[in-house]
Amino acid sequence: MKTLLIIPVLFLFATASFSQVKTLEKDQTPGKGKVEDLSWIEGVWAGTGLGGDCEEVWMPAVDGHMIGTFRFWEDGKLVFSEFMNIVQEGETFSMKLKHFNPDLSPWEENDKWTTFRLVEIGENFVSFSGLKMQRIGDEMILQLALTENGVRRIEEFKYKKKAF
Repeated sequence: MKTLLIIPVLFLFATASFSQVKTLEKDQTPGKGKVEDLSWIEGVWAGTGLGGDCEEVWMPAVDGHMIGTFRFWEDGKLVFSEFMNIVQEGETFSMKLKHFNPDLSPWEENDKWTTFRLVEIGENFVSFSGLKMQRIGDEMILQLALTENGVRRIEEFKYKKKAF
């Protein structure tokens, strides 16, 4: 009987711990890690998020940089894309990205990036401030903290690995 009770409790704990998108305050020290330890995200990932279809492509790390692209479309029409760069910065790394409209006009100013600082890295997961990525077999789940009109919510992206 105890075993039957333990399994649901462990499942709830695992689900609750995964769903936590952590944040760092500006004065907090980021986690430590190496970009090369993210080889588990390499490849092409396709799925859903933001109410539409998404794809991410991640290339292997070279010289402390791991480059990726993202695109989002609804009803067969491209809505926006992103250029992403996970950059080694001493003993830590961060993800920097820029958003682009379909005509390639940027959302951010030329010298500005949306930056996610590292919180922690583990086997097949990485937590950035405001973003969590976890791979389970050939699936990857991303959870992104978004704030709209002062209300924080978590947007979930569900991907499957696919051939290029």
